Amino acid sequence: MQSNHLFEYAVIRIVPKVEREEFLNVGVILYCRKPAFLHTKITLNETRLLAMYPEIDWQEIRSHLRAFEQICSGDPMAGPIAALDAAARFRWLTARRSTMLQTSVVHPGLCKEPVDTLTHLYQQLVSC
Repeated sequence: MQSNHLFEYAVIRIVPKVEREEFLNVGVILYCRKPAFLHTKITLNETRLLAMYPEIDWQEIRSHLRAFEQICSGDPMAGPIAALDAAARFRWLTARRSTMLQTSVVHPGLCKEPVDTLTHLYQQLVSC
């Protein structure tokens, strides 16, 4: 019998003009201690973002998202933060910040399969 696992997730957001506090949800990050799971699912809807902010710096956005994914996966090319354990990487990635790439507050839940939960949350909160 498969048991429920405690998980935490946050929505990943692009905030082109931090002072306006407007954002576009672009992904979800999900952490589950057991089984060891830290993954993200990100899609940049360029059409929607361009409609909201035609002057956006695409290179900067893509660079930030790529770094976020690399840190999440523990890629050594992402520097010392990526070398931390999964829980520390999740906490670092979801820490409050006032930058172009932000996350929502962290939400807890219970799941049987983290991959399915990540997909469900992504479809519910990001995919349109």
